[in-house]
Amino acid sequence: MFVIAAVGYFWRRLGRPFDSLFVTELVTLVGAPALIFSTLVELRLEPAILMEMTAAVLLAIGGFVVVGSAALRLAGLPLRVYLPSLVFPNAGNMGLPLCLFAFGQEGLAYGIVFFATASILHFIAAPAIAMGTVDLRRLARLPVVHAVLISAVVLAAGWEVPEWILNTTSLLGDATIPLMLMALGVSLSQLRLTTIPRAAALAVLRLGMGAALGLALGWALDLGPVARGVLLIEATMPAAVFNYLFAQKYDTRPGEVASVILLSTLLSFLTLPLLLAAAMAL
Repeated sequence: MFVIAAVGYFWRRLGRPFDSLFVTELVTLVGAPALIFSTLVELRLEPAILMEMTAAVLLAIGGFVVVGSAALRLAGLPLRVYLPSLVFPNAGNMGLPLCLFAFGQEGLAYGIVFFATASILHFIAAPAIAMGTVDLRRLARLPVVHAVLISAVVLAAGWEVPEWILNTTSLLGDATIPLMLMALGVSLSQLRLTTIPRAAALAVLRLGMGAALGLALGWALDLGPVARGVLLIEATMPAAVFNYLFAQKYDTRPGEVASVILLSTLLSFLTLPLLLAAAMAL
């Protein structure tokens, strides 16, 4: 995982062309929906299990909002700038490969439930926090939402998906995780540090809060071992790179948001061995 991200990092540092916007659009509109559909349909998790994991994700995100808001208010920092980075972890670029390599296809399926649910909430909440309004039309246009709904219908109805559709979506999905990791490396090569002490404190809060809530919810909801491990991994990921894109779009101090993302990612590289050991021992 580090090697593939490093390929993207050094590719960009060497001045090679990499159209981040194109790759982001390709992953968001094509790759991620295909990965979600092919993984959920082929593994055929029970709807009750999917709903249980979705509930765990919603509770985790809600907990991040409560803890993050309280911490930022105590520190006198603006919620519209820093709250998204505390609430939404990098469940895609980093979380999905970790879930796959740690727990195989079953772990990837649980990770995709986390990623899909968090992504939908992210695209709703980030603009709402920045602008103070909710745009539900944006939600209706997200291919990730369509992939989740179609997968749910297929699973609930017990339909057999034609082999050529499974092959096509699986092939697209297989390309998505390497692209995500390379895009992560490219993004890290372009981020710069500002206000290091504040960013470092928020990075520690993102990872520590994620680990505590992920572990507590996994046991409180009596999830299975793989689901508990995936929840812990995904909840403890660093701040999502998409937070920087939203900060740029809505002009909410993108430089400071970039510092939180970069420091939380670098810190997570140090804590990943411990995190994986804990997740696989649950």
